[in-house]
Amino acid sequence: QVQVEESGGGSVQAGGSLRLSCAASGKSSSYCMGWFRQGPGKEREPVAATYTNGGSIYYAASVKGRFTISQGNDKNTLYLQMDSLKPEDTAVYYCAVDEDPCWWVGSPDPQHFRHWGQGTQVTVPS
Repeated sequence: QVQVEESGGGSVQAGGSLRLSCAASGKSSSYCMGWFRQGPGKEREPVAATYTNGGSIYYAASVKGRFTISQGNDKNTLYLQMDSLKPEDTAVYYCAVDEDPCWWVGSPDPQHFRHWGQGTQVTVPS
């Protein structure tokens, strides 16, 4: 069983920054970890993802150049640094984890991830 713990989020003015954290705990030494978000009236969409044992990093086109993912020293912690935030970034952000290596065609599929955090709200007022 993999536990997923998220932290961070909140409300920030447009142009500001926030950092989200996600910690995965389980028996595996490496995970596919990603961030998804779901805005009001929208479907859940991938934001960024990577495999903690190395490999490709995915960024959605809408966040590329503004958001950055990085790993903590224990490698099973994933951070999402969000800079130059826009009102359209307002959403509930979810951390997703799976024991299998990451793979995607085009963009990560939420169905690939078996373990999810509870979600954290990010609000950027317009």
